Amino acid sequence: MRMLTAHHFAGFAAGPRLIVLGAVHGNETAGTRGIQRVLGELDGGRWRVERGSLTLVPVTNPLAYAKGTRSGERNLNRRLLPTDAPRSTPGRSQVDRPPSGGGVRTRTPGGPMQYEDHIANTLCPWLAAHDVLLDLHSFRSPGQPFVMRGPADNRGALEPFAHAVAEGRLAEHIGPARIVDGWMSAYAQGAARRRARGLPDADPSYGIGTTEYMRAQGGYGVTLECGQHDDAAAPEVAWRAIRQAVALLGLADLPLAPPAAPLQRLSLVTVVDREHDDDRFAKTWTSFDALRAGDVIATRRDGTPLRAERDGHIVFPDPNAQPGHEWFYLAVKA
Repeated sequence: MRMLTAHHFAGFAAGPRLIVLGAVHGNETAGTRGIQRVLGELDGGRWRVERGSLTLVPVTNPLAYAKGTRSGERNLNRRLLPTDAPRSTPGRSQVDRPPSGGGVRTRTPGGPMQYEDHIANTLCPWLAAHDVLLDLHSFRSPGQPFVMRGPADNRGALEPFAHAVAEGRLAEHIGPARIVDGWMSAYAQGAARRRARGLPDADPSYGIGTTEYMRAQGGYGVTLECGQHDDAAAPEVAWRAIRQAVALLGLADLPLAPPAAPLQRLSLVTVVDREHDDDRFAKTWTSFDALRAGDVIATRRDGTPLRAERDGHIVFPDPNAQPGHEWFYLAVKA
């Protein structure tokens, strides 16, 4: 578990460089199984990469995968940045020189590096060496697959970006009909509130995962949530998405299916944190359950109801969230 395995296929003609990740979270195996199916096709000569390159990483977090848990020692898909040294000044995070692939390099704030820090030091240069990322995940509650994409083109300080059209085309073609954006801006607002209350996870950079890091390196990418963890159809969602991405980018002579229709486009607008163990949901929510303005979503320990301010959807409800951490997101029609 002290190495990462990648399978790299390069065509003789020029073209985009695509990297596909599975099991960034160790209990999310649909992507791993989808990648293994594609590897079987490539090894069996059923199709080949003609242009550009394709890198497949079936298991991105080997420790978490071996344990069958979301994380090894921490969430790999939060604050994904290269780390410069095993130890640093306790309680302080230091910014250092850019790594060879570009971007920001940090030193771990005190103590030994966690397992995921070692992964990041290998994975981040791989991401920086590619043009496009497809990151394959799954989720705990029942629900339909969906795609997470990034922001519109902008020159802002939070997540500057210049490939929104290409990323949108990728999001539309990989299969699901639901496309969600707004992750970083919603997370940054939540981080600001935590910072004002002196809570952990108050740094907006904690919201940086694989796709956010990819965009910071000049590329683009999407996260595909393939379905519920144990859904038998989820590995096929992953497999089809890989083939669609390969076809769309012209890496191989595979057929390209049209986007699903109609597409549902949603934007995350806010995140609500759990403040106490006695905070309770009003019902058992599933991601993308519809909300009407005024609906009671949850109740605080002191009896204060949390109501939907407008029509929309609840996303990523977590009844097991720890106090001071993300409890649920709200999304509205984009």
